[in-house]
Amino acid sequence: MKGKDLITIGIFSAIYFVINFTFMLLSGFSPYIWILMPGLIAIFTGIPYMIMISKVQKFGAIFIMGLITGLLYFITGQFTIVILITFIISCGIAELIRYISKYKNFKGNMFSFVFFSLGMIGSPLPIWLFKEDFLAQISSQGMPEEYVSTLNSIASNGMLAVLFIAPILGAFIGAWITKKLFNKHFKKAGIV
Repeated sequence: MKGKDLITIGIFSAIYFVINFTFMLLSGFSPYIWILMPGLIAIFTGIPYMIMISKVQKFGAIFIMGLITGLLYFITGQFTIVILITFIISCGIAELIRYISKYKNFKGNMFSFVFFSLGMIGSPLPIWLFKEDFLAQISSQGMPEEYVSTLNSIASNGMLAVLFIAPILGAFIGAWITKKLFNKHFKKAGIV
């Protein structure tokens, strides 16, 4: 990768993170928003992701974007080991899909975005993995009792399925919106 590629990845990673963090902040208003957050983020981050991968058609771009996102979460205090694991897995699969599809295939890039978007499930996933400890932790950090109680009541198997399905649907919608908005740009890059 050249310096220009790293700058491009850095710029679009920052845009991705700002959109991502905005939804993270909004999730403080409702536990439902937090569980749907990975799907909502995917809808609105399709543009920076798809443009970045159209400009940097090289192996490692997605890992760097995921690493930057993880580091920014660490700096802002929102980092957990679960989000690190989900991002490593999702970025690895996304990179593999792009490699197999030769970087210029829109469907391959779209599916890479679907898997990349699944990395964000690592934020709410601790509710199901470590429920009692997690609820006690957010309660001790000053989260209102009503929020914690609602979160406890909605942490069902059905909502766990929603947590996984939302980013998949959101990523398809985000990629489709991006394709419609930037079809000419993608044609120029040889992706469509």
